[in-house]
Amino acid sequence: MLIAIDHGNKQIKTVHTQPFTSGLIQGDTPGFGTDCLAYQGKYYTLTDQRIPYRRDKTEDERFFILTLFAIAYEIEAMGRYSDTLMRIQLAVGLPPAHFGVQAKRFINYFDGRGAISFQFRGKPYAVYIENTACFPQSFSAAVATVKNLTASPKVLVVDIGGFTADYVRLRNGVPDMSACDSLENGVILLYNRVRARANAELDVLLDESEIDCILRGEHRDVAPEVVELVEKEAQEFVNDLLSGLRERMLELKSGRVIFLGGGANLLRRQIEASGKVGQVTFVEDINANAKGYAYLYRLQHGERLEPWLTKKIPVN
Repeated sequence: MLIAIDHGNKQIKTVHTQPFTSGLIQGDTPGFGTDCLAYQGKYYTLTDQRIPYRRDKTEDERFFILTLFAIAYEIEAMGRYSDTLMRIQLAVGLPPAHFGVQAKRFINYFDGRGAISFQFRGKPYAVYIENTACFPQSFSAAVATVKNLTASPKVLVVDIGGFTADYVRLRNGVPDMSACDSLENGVILLYNRVRARANAELDVLLDESEIDCILRGEHRDVAPEVVELVEKEAQEFVNDLLSGLRERMLELKSGRVIFLGGGANLLRRQIEASGKVGQVTFVEDINANAKGYAYLYRLQHGERLEPWLTKKIPVN
C-alpha cells in the first residue's frame, strides 16, 4: 500500500485527507477527543500549536508520531484497514536545499523499524514500512499537477511553505540543478514579523490562525488598523521574497512561473499585486507535493504515467 506524506513545518499533508497541523501533545493517559494515538505506552493527540522549526526532522520522534497519524488517516480514507499486518510503501520529500544532505537520513528514519504496533481511534494497527523513497519538494508537486511542462523551454517553480520557499528551474521539464535551492522565507517568518509589530505598535496579540484569516479576507471582527498592518507586512514580505529570487538571477517576468504550497495560495493577492511576476500559474491543491511523491514513486517503480512525466527525472 503506497502512502505519500508531505512533512511540512506548518502542516502534514497526504493525498486523500485534509492537512493537519504539525503539532502534538504527549501524555501518560488518553487525551480528549477521538483522534488519540497510543504508541509504546504513551498517548498522543494533535494540536494547532505547531512544533518549533526543525531543519532536521529526524532529531526526535515527533515527526515519526505525526507520520503514524498520517498513515492511519490515509488507511481509513482509502478503506484499506485490516486487523492483520499492513505493508506500507512510503513516499516522502525534503526541500531542495536539504535534499542532498538529508535524504538518506530521512529514509533511514522510517525504514528498519520492523512491525510497528499502535492504536488509533481505539483500533489496533500493525504496519510494516517495507520501503521508503524520498523526492525533492516543489519539483514533485509541479510534475504531478501541471501539464505540458516539457513543452516550455523554461519554467520556474516556487513552493512557499512554512519555513522555506523552495525553487527549481525546469528546462523542457527537466530540473536545472544549478537553479534549485531553498530560501528561509516561509510564512512562519511572516507570522513572526506580524505578531511582533502588532504587539509593539498596537498592543494586539495575534496568533497564526488569525493572521491566516485576515490574509484570506475573513476579518469582519478585526480592527481596521490590524488588517492594514497585516496586509502591509504581507506585501513587504512578498516583495522581499521576489527580490531575493531575482538576486539569484531567476527571471520572473519572462517564462512561466508556477507558485504552489499553502503560503503561495495564502499570499496570492500580494504576489499578483507585486508587479514583479509575468506569466504566473497558481497550483491551489495544498496536497500537491504529497501527490507528486506518489507519482514519482510509481514512476520509479515502473508504472506507466501520463505523457508529460516520461522525461528523464532525477529521483533518489
